[in-house]
Amino acid sequence: MATIDGRPAQYGITLKHLRDLMEHRGPEGVNKVNEIGGVQELCKKLYTSPSEGLSGSQVDTEHRRETFGSNSIPPKPPKTFFQLVWEALQDITLIILEVAAIVSLGLSFYQPPSEDEGFEDDETSHGWIEGLAILISVIVVVLVTAFNDYTKERQFRGLQNRIEGEHRFSVIRQGEVKQISVSDIVVGDICQIKYGDLLPADGILIQSNDLKVDESSLTGESDHVKKGESFDPMVLSGTHVMEGSGKMLVAAVGVNSQAGIIFTLLGAAVDEQEQEIKKMKKEAKKQRKKKSLTGDEESAVTGNSHMNSPAPVSNKHGNSDGDDGQGNHVASGNNSADSHKKEKSVLQAKLTKLAIQIGYAGSTIAVLTVVILIIQFCVKTFVIDEKEWKNSYANNLVRHLIIGVTVLVVAVPEGLPLAVTLSLAYSVKKMMKDNNLVRHLDACETMGNATAICSDKTGTLTTNRMTVVQSYICEQLCKTMPKFADIPAEVGNLIIQGIAVNSAYTSRIMPAEEPGELPKQVGNKTECSLLGFVMGMQKNYQTLRDDQPEETFTRVYTFNSVRKSMSTIIPRQGGGYRLFTKGASEIILNKCAFIYGHDGRLEKFTRDMQERLLRQVIEPMACDGLRTISIAYRDFVPGKADINQVHIDNEPNWEDEENIVNNLTCLCVVGIEDPVRPEVPEAIRKCQKAGITVRMVTGDNINTARSIATKCGIIKPTDDFLILEGKEFNRRIRDSTGEVQQHLLDKVWPKLRVLARSSPTDKYTLVKGIIDSKVSENREVVAVTGDGTNDGPALKKADVGFAMGIAGTDVAKEASDIILTDDNFSSIVKAVMWGRNVYDSIAKFLQFQLTVNVVAVIVAFIGACAVQDSPLKAVQMLWVNLIMDTLASLALATELPTSDLLLRKPYGRTKPLISRTMMKNILGQAIYQLTVIFSLLFVGDKLLDIESGRGAEFGSGPTQHFTVIFNSFVMMTLFNEFNARKIHGQRNVFQGIFTNPIFYSIWIGTCASQVLIIQYGKMAFSTKSLTLEQWLWCLFFGVGTLLWGQLVTTVPTRKIPKILSWGRGHPEEYTESITIGEEKFDVDSDKKPRAGQILWIRGLTRLQTQIRVVNAFRQGLDARYGEHSNTSLAEVLRKQTSLSKRLSQTSSIEYADNIPDELTIPEIDVERLSSHSHTETAV
Repeated sequence: MATIDGRPAQYGITLKHLRDLMEHRGPEGVNKVNEIGGVQELCKKLYTSPSEGLSGSQVDTEHRRETFGSNSIPPKPPKTFFQLVWEALQDITLIILEVAAIVSLGLSFYQPPSEDEGFEDDETSHGWIEGLAILISVIVVVLVTAFNDYTKERQFRGLQNRIEGEHRFSVIRQGEVKQISVSDIVVGDICQIKYGDLLPADGILIQSNDLKVDESSLTGESDHVKKGESFDPMVLSGTHVMEGSGKMLVAAVGVNSQAGIIFTLLGAAVDEQEQEIKKMKKEAKKQRKKKSLTGDEESAVTGNSHMNSPAPVSNKHGNSDGDDGQGNHVASGNNSADSHKKEKSVLQAKLTKLAIQIGYAGSTIAVLTVVILIIQFCVKTFVIDEKEWKNSYANNLVRHLIIGVTVLVVAVPEGLPLAVTLSLAYSVKKMMKDNNLVRHLDACETMGNATAICSDKTGTLTTNRMTVVQSYICEQLCKTMPKFADIPAEVGNLIIQGIAVNSAYTSRIMPAEEPGELPKQVGNKTECSLLGFVMGMQKNYQTLRDDQPEETFTRVYTFNSVRKSMSTIIPRQGGGYRLFTKGASEIILNKCAFIYGHDGRLEKFTRDMQERLLRQVIEPMACDGLRTISIAYRDFVPGKADINQVHIDNEPNWEDEENIVNNLTCLCVVGIEDPVRPEVPEAIRKCQKAGITVRMVTGDNINTARSIATKCGIIKPTDDFLILEGKEFNRRIRDSTGEVQQHLLDKVWPKLRVLARSSPTDKYTLVKGIIDSKVSENREVVAVTGDGTNDGPALKKADVGFAMGIAGTDVAKEASDIILTDDNFSSIVKAVMWGRNVYDSIAKFLQFQLTVNVVAVIVAFIGACAVQDSPLKAVQMLWVNLIMDTLASLALATELPTSDLLLRKPYGRTKPLISRTMMKNILGQAIYQLTVIFSLLFVGDKLLDIESGRGAEFGSGPTQHFTVIFNSFVMMTLFNEFNARKIHGQRNVFQGIFTNPIFYSIWIGTCASQVLIIQYGKMAFSTKSLTLEQWLWCLFFGVGTLLWGQLVTTVPTRKIPKILSWGRGHPEEYTESITIGEEKFDVDSDKKPRAGQILWIRGLTRLQTQIRVVNAFRQGLDARYGEHSNTSLAEVLRKQTSLSKRLSQTSSIEYADNIPDELTIPEIDVERLSSHSHTETAV
């Protein structure tokens, strides 16, 4: 018989059997497990041991993977380069250009038979070059765009893999607890699960304490489900442990787990969606015809159809497609359809608005140009010269059209989305080095606008390396480590047992890796400090744990934010039970009735003693910034009871926690120090300088909180500030009925700096209150840090949620936008710096781009009117477009942040995108460039003594005159790129130029290309080579922009009217009517976006839309799962409201459950699907 690793290769149970087993819940599940012979028997069948786990050998794990599958879900294949090219070709302006170029090519080969005039030959021989050149430049633009998308997608995938790689889990292998990557978990592994874990696979409980799981991600039921070996042993992947701890045997992984099965179905469903869409379209047309024939307004889809089936899936958040970065997954905010949609990031809103405005202006001018050119041509040819219509004139008309389209291409800043994406992607990559793992691209930019940060204390502001520095045992306050011999033996043993047993067994202290370093703390840091206290008294906690394994515990009340304590009940030697409790001092002491006094005498713990203890021991400790923890115990005995024991006849009702954990005997109070991180006070000072208010929200005692806040610099003795406890905070912000009132909150939050003893709900209330507040003229932008499961709601609500990478639970990481890989507050300051830098990079790009836009459009327009031909030819404009769009966005979007960024206040949501300073620079430079170009156009031929290019016959070759104009324009543009590097009116535009190699290499590359184009471009670029003198003139005009820039800077900005700043006002107004992330049409409102707007956003700025196919997928499902089959999976699918994002962050899923009846077939959606079915999602 074949063996693997010394065991039979054939398992005692099949994959199918295991899959079926995991479909059962509750008592049914217990029966199924018992049919196999119980969990122990199942372990044997899978060749694993409940206490030792797997051997972890390579051969064994590989074999298990082959047999039962691996714990990962294959992501959707990334788009190929050709798909991306195809998408880039969908751009409307490019399509118009392609068509025009092809028509022009066709016409150039078409020779009308009747004409035999001489110059035609010359013209036809070169006529095709322009058409071909335009086609080639379109191809270049498309390839560059596709390449950018491709690299962006690769980066994004890398980021996803990094995020997934970070997710580790505790398993037992070879009898030791090890942290392994979630994807390495195999069937047969024994996992330790605890409060805050996101379960990585389906499993069956071997042992559990007080375990409660949130299964809403699978079932949609928000109540926490109690789990236990005897009544519901099945725990499922993608669900969150909300309380308790336990051990489970992994029974299904990856695509075979419950969540995996659903993912696979959805994957299949998404493919079918495409076919469904086409069907839908046909049906919708039929419906419309039917309606018009019968006059019947009833829709064919029954009104109730959406109630009993899930709505379509929109692959949300970091979908592997990376479709089009511009959407920067606006949708990422919503976890389920009914939760608030996070509004679009400020920058995106402003940019959308700006792009629309520029688009309108550009198209107007382009249309005007074409009309004027055609009218002039017709009047001159047919009216003045009175010629007959000849077929060859069609060529002239196409030429005019091409010029018009080119003006449009130059006017519309397609480079904008590119600049945004590049800048964000570049920042995200660099932020990794600064310990910021960005999960949602736009969080990075939002962070630059942050005005408030609500931070946790433990681990963020402090080092999270806790040590016991003071203890109070038997009325002895000791500020050093007490000797065990000095403590009465009975009390000493109780303390050590109480600490060793009543703490999670996952918390332990490992010997230091390097000699001379501190021992390593693993698990909960507070528990580690107590274990360190035991070791400091020269005792070993591990021997006590070995004598009392977790399986022997009678009951565990695990720590949670409501209890603020943890209790463990174990069988007592000599019969009965013993309860150990530890937790926040004031809470535990309130439940104590006895205390050990001098020499270990048992005394009654009176109210007076309690107050004295608070005053003389706990408050002084707290004022030194120590966390105080009390340890207490209680005995339940069957026989004669002492005064601090309870007599019992049968097992007490463990559910009655109130009475069980009461009348305790206090053993000791310890003060735990968690020192402030040395770099935090400096980081907080930087934040305050940058106009960001830092608030501390902590569950700790108010005195500890005040002490730490003072050390950090959050509060200064001279300031006017509030420090509140959770109770007092709630008293102040709630009205008589207990409802939170915004106007009451507005009185509290502006001065509030520290909120102590706060619950997660308080944190959420505070964040929501600050965000909704109308007190300050700009809406506050709030960042929040969190590490616990219960911080999820606050992290989700905040504009930017930071989760702790080391101490954070999986739930907190899921809810966050950025993960701090070193848990350090000073990394947040770096995030602010990067965020501001993104905003500035885009402003720089805009300043540069708009100058070129204004000049090119005006030159083309006036040239067309005055000279019947644009001085800048179509191909030349495309080249300028390439320089200014793609290359400049690369060059300007990759500037590194400087510390100066932190010296100014945040921009706020309503500040115009283009400030008055920028507008001054744009208009100033435009005036200079236009002056130069028009002087060259009208008097340049005389100045430079060359033949004039004005009024040249159609088809005559390129002239030096127009080449000089083109070359000067490009030179001025290139030198203006230096001016664009500064947007706040700084004088030295070359400062820090060598820190950005991308910038200067692109700049030099562009210059070299320009020389080649001018000297060797000939017919293709309509250029004629220039002499050295002419080149020097062009360079002279170029360098002039730098000098002129200094002049412009001298003009005081204050003199410029405010009306000149663009993109101001509330970005929200615009985003209501046009939501780029996901098009939602409000059925009742008349504010549907006009087709024109949709066209603009869609076509011109490539901010591609994430489409929601409301009925296609749903009907597909109805057909598949409707009447025919009633599989349990269909049930699961039906219940599903928001499938957890665990198994593959690349394809998280979102359901919209209650869509109004009217939306059965929104006609506008169906119409739009055909043209854009390829855009499934925006990253």
